Amino acid sequence: MDYKESLQYLEGLNVFGSKLGLSRIERLVALLGHPESRYGTVHVTGTNGKGSVAAMTASILSKAHLKTGLYISPHLTSYTERMGIDGVPVSEADFAAVISSAAEAAEKMLAEGEEQPTEFEVLTAAAFLYFAEKKVDYAVIEVGLGGLLDSTNVITPEVSVITNVALEHADRCGGTLEGVAEHKAGIIKDGVPVVTAAAGAPLAVLQRTAEEKGADIFVLGEDFSAKAAGHDEERQRMDFSSALLGIREARYTLSLAGSCQIANAALAVMAADLLRSANPSITQETIAAGLADTRWPGRFERFSAAGRTVLVDGAHNPAGAAALKDSLDTYYPDEGRVFLLGILRDKDYKTMLATLLHKGDIVVITQPESERAGDPEVLGACARELAARVETVPDAGEALARALELTDERRILCVAGSLYLIGEIRQMLLKRGT
Repeated sequence: MDYKESLQYLEGLNVFGSKLGLSRIERLVALLGHPESRYGTVHVTGTNGKGSVAAMTASILSKAHLKTGLYISPHLTSYTERMGIDGVPVSEADFAAVISSAAEAAEKMLAEGEEQPTEFEVLTAAAFLYFAEKKVDYAVIEVGLGGLLDSTNVITPEVSVITNVALEHADRCGGTLEGVAEHKAGIIKDGVPVVTAAAGAPLAVLQRTAEEKGADIFVLGEDFSAKAAGHDEERQRMDFSSALLGIREARYTLSLAGSCQIANAALAVMAADLLRSANPSITQETIAAGLADTRWPGRFERFSAAGRTVLVDGAHNPAGAAALKDSLDTYYPDEGRVFLLGILRDKDYKTMLATLLHKGDIVVITQPESERAGDPEVLGACARELAARVETVPDAGEALARALELTDERRILCVAGSLYLIGEIRQMLLKRGT
């Protein structure tokens, strides 16, 4: 199949929905010859920040002259974003080829009487195969949902990374904060070191699991630390310290803006340091170069449109909204704010809006391109209790135009609420030549 046909095939798998469990992916990768075992891996999960951590870690490894794959989800605009090597997305031809191979394996499963693999399982198996065929040294693998029963959890990594743990997807991951933590802890493997920024009750769950697995666990704020050391609109600086590593306030420059990226970068640095014994090409210099060169679209990403500052951020849950608020307060403490928001109906939108909005804010509510999109009128009614002015414009393009009209020289425009929305808006901003 060609690229278009591969997308049609994947779309056709959506009828099977999203199913947690490892039996299907285990059989799928077995039929493909276990490609996931042919290179080293770093496994990354967490409620927020896992994509940024994965991107930073992959960039560091690439700078160390290690051929490095990166698998992420979801994508913003193209399926080819899901997998890439050394910062270059998979070509449409290569994508179609590995999807075809995974589809053939899925057909064999059906012939054996096995259950049809889901879209994400096929994508994951295809990514594993792509990295094997391209002979990468490492692949950094981002979890899709949870960890324990996620399709990516057939790997045994060199390092596991768990960012933070908040109450999201609780309906599918244990029902409580501790239950979510147990699902995240599912990526911890026997004897494999773990790096985490979790705290409180979730951290206790991770520590208990690590002890049961005989895995060393390194905790942000205890075994290593990081603090902001200044920023401008383009870059920020971080001081990293770890008594365990004999490092005191090593200064790094980050290309990714946003207050949350300090903790994310610290996790990536710690993970890279744990790989140094097996890879002496990883040095302080290559770590610094990797952090400085990381690109991760849609994460407190700055554009200029109609002479106004536009920030595009993937905050799509309460923890993400809190991180975005902190970044706005840090980077733009004196500017007024216009928000362009679209939130999925299965998210805790009331908490997200209460976290983000101030009485002086102007808000435009729109509808992301998703069957799960929240009703703009419902969101608007909630927002009107919190902000000075709220308008609902269901069409995303028209909503962007209206939000820009409402953004005067004293305000910035911030787009957030859903990865579906920021993918749409980001493409519009790029087409404007911003």
